[in-house]
Amino acid sequence: MVDARGREIRYLRLSVTDRCNLRCRYCMPAQGVEWVPHSALLRYEEMVRLTALLARLGVDTVRLTGGEPLVRRDLDRLVGALKTTRGIRSVTLTTNALLLERQLPALLRAGLDGVNVSLDTLDRAQYAAITRFDALEQALSGLEAALAAPGLTVKLNCVPLGENDDQLVPLAALARDRELSVRFIELMPIGLGGELPRRTQAQVLARLEAAFGPAVPCPAPALGAGPGRYVKFAGFTGRVGFISAVSHAFCDRCNRVRLTAGGYLKTCLQYRTGVDLKALLDAGASDGVLLAAMEEAIAAKPAAHHFSQGAQPQDEGANMNEIGG
Repeated sequence: MVDARGREIRYLRLSVTDRCNLRCRYCMPAQGVEWVPHSALLRYEEMVRLTALLARLGVDTVRLTGGEPLVRRDLDRLVGALKTTRGIRSVTLTTNALLLERQLPALLRAGLDGVNVSLDTLDRAQYAAITRFDALEQALSGLEAALAAPGLTVKLNCVPLGENDDQLVPLAALARDRELSVRFIELMPIGLGGELPRRTQAQVLARLEAAFGPAVPCPAPALGAGPGRYVKFAGFTGRVGFISAVSHAFCDRCNRVRLTAGGYLKTCLQYRTGVDLKALLDAGASDGVLLAAMEEAIAAKPAAHHFSQGAQPQDEGANMNEIGG
């Protein structure tokens, strides 16, 4: 489907839960949050139904998110159902990797195409400070399991926060001898992220070039429909990428929508705009009614965020775990 501004919407970020086994400072407060009741979450069958309808509108790429998606039981069952949904060509997963090593075999059997591992540091104490859990070893075991899986596309996502400046080069260096894409994602002023320091793409790139020499632009990995821009450094097997929504806005080519675990189709990360599909499902809506609601919401997708212009009435106030990471 093409929205009112000519952008082709092909990419769905599907949140399967708001729950998480970490408490990252840019995502959740230390005391946690009040979870959405299980009765208010979409069932897997509802997720598949809504995804199939979105596929009829042109969506062909699904990324499973959370919270932490692997804390929801039988995620491989959802992956398998999505992989057999007509029109869906790719199903991938974003995870903190704490549970990945154990669950990966079943996910691979179900047809999972790729994994993005969220990891902001290789320093154990710093990891514990950022995530509020001493679990770096589990995360690294999950990353290694993914890298060892034949045919699985693996990316690593790091949020540069200032306090992890000394970790940007070691993280990027993981791509030196591996077929791995290490991406640096600018922290967006959403929820708790608006209260924390951040580093821009230019600041991160300057550190990397000081360590590795000039960066050479290169194509994105074959699998992926996201906004990442990639470079290579001399002697690197893998790539380094940047997702820079604040300093290098890509709203004019945004191809995605989000479906929250509570069934809200969200058309822009910064705004509350969209449509409550769970309410329509609960009311017994037909596929035709759901499709019409989706089309109307997507057609009205906002033109752009306004991260540098201050708050506005329709801005999103939820934390990232509620939105879908």
